[in-house]
Amino acid sequence: MNLDHSILSIITFVPLVGAVLLALLPDRGKLMQWGALAVTLITFAITLHLPVHYNYAAASGAFQFATDNPWIATPAIRYHLGVDGLSMWLIVLTGFLAPLGVLISWRTVSERKKLFYTLFLLQQVAMLGIFVSLDLFLYYAFWELSLVPMTILIATFGRTENRRSAAIKFFLYAFIPSAVMLVGILWLYVNTGTFDMPQLAQLAATHGISGNSAALWLASLSFLIAFAVKVPVFPLHGWLSDAISEAPTAAVMVLAGKLGLYSILRFSFGIFPEQSRHIAPLMIALGAIGIVYGALLALVQKDLKRLAAYGTLGHVSLVILGIFTFTIAGLDGGIYQTLNEGIGGGALFMLLGILYERYSTYDMREYGGLAAKLPWMVTLFVITTLSVVGLPMLNGFVGEFLVFSGTMQSTIAHHVGWTVLATTGVILTAAYMLLMIQKVFYSNLGLKPRSVTGWDLDVREHLALWPMIALMLLMGIASPYWMQSIDTVGTYLANQIGSPDLTAPKTITRLPGSSFPMRPYQEGGQR
Repeated sequence: MNLDHSILSIITFVPLVGAVLLALLPDRGKLMQWGALAVTLITFAITLHLPVHYNYAAASGAFQFATDNPWIATPAIRYHLGVDGLSMWLIVLTGFLAPLGVLISWRTVSERKKLFYTLFLLQQVAMLGIFVSLDLFLYYAFWELSLVPMTILIATFGRTENRRSAAIKFFLYAFIPSAVMLVGILWLYVNTGTFDMPQLAQLAATHGISGNSAALWLASLSFLIAFAVKVPVFPLHGWLSDAISEAPTAAVMVLAGKLGLYSILRFSFGIFPEQSRHIAPLMIALGAIGIVYGALLALVQKDLKRLAAYGTLGHVSLVILGIFTFTIAGLDGGIYQTLNEGIGGGALFMLLGILYERYSTYDMREYGGLAAKLPWMVTLFVITTLSVVGLPMLNGFVGEFLVFSGTMQSTIAHHVGWTVLATTGVILTAAYMLLMIQKVFYSNLGLKPRSVTGWDLDVREHLALWPMIALMLLMGIASPYWMQSIDTVGTYLANQIGSPDLTAPKTITRLPGSSFPMRPYQEGGQR
């Protein structure tokens, strides 16, 4: 059998097999940690098959490594998997972060380890399933599955007595809009007779889903609100600070951003292109407001975990700003920034977890003067901070530059004003991140460093953190390697949605040998 036709199934279900094996093994010594590490490393190694064998010259909008088999006759549900330049790197990122999450949890999770690592692997199954599913029913099954292990992880392994209320809030925020989305999915099936995403996208391109514009609007909103809550988009972020504050580090690394942002790009834009364009002015405004709002709240936080939570709101809002411009630069930058959030945000949460492991507090007021005591930790903190604030030569700069470039070129109403507002978030982000570094590491020696003997990074923590630091640099100076596949998705989406006339032909003039257009699309889809 050609491995390309089964690789996505293997990637998705290897963690499931690992979870079952861990559930059957006795919880003795470090067996759970070593078992979870082995499973996640194997999964990551398998995901590397995708970029190695990906056809970067394939037509825009095409899915690769596809598996498409009938599953249930009535209703017509298919086992349809596939990836493109959008989902491929998210799958690799998910596989990459998982073993790092195991390493960072090695000592911090000392009780109920079997439950923790089993749930952690199930969460990975759900995320991978979401990224590979091209059948709406199959996608929804993985989408709902992702709620369960995360909720239990927060409720069981949260750090304070507030963990259960935080878990309930997270579950309700995510589940209720998802139930409404299910109604939208069923409405689509009733009108089209299919759950298949490529078929639905083709019908949408020819206005063949329904002639009832009001029903189409309601269906599009049922999808968009479910995804916006999961991102989260301002003002639907009520669950974010509590959930991130309570969640264990390995879980919080994947809690916000990727699933919702991917789903907007794949399903909202794919099935509801016209409705997505019409709501774009509102989403751009919410993105710009979310950037500034998140940064301002982060600026006044005393709790490090909540600072990072509101910082996350600002970073995912930047992606929303970029992708709803429907320009190639904005879409490319938004997708790239989604990957950056997984790298930079993940590294920040790992470092905060390591700091908490030493001193048992996230209160900045109790820190100070750690730079002399923990030289390796402050070095990695500073590099991560520079990545998050978008220093040139690091990964964050590429995404931010493309997003703001695309936003300035957009044809969406009031885009210039919202861009100006959003760019102030760059200054505010630098302010709260650098103030955090100054207070924790370079101010006068605080209460905790005086009373608790901390220690610098050990070998396991170096192994967990340095791959992230290396990627920050690589993605900053070698971004074309990632962009060659991402750009096909950005070009396709801009071509499909970027023009007010969604049925009008659109052409691009490209420089010879370049993946970037020489001049903008007619009407929309500008560079």
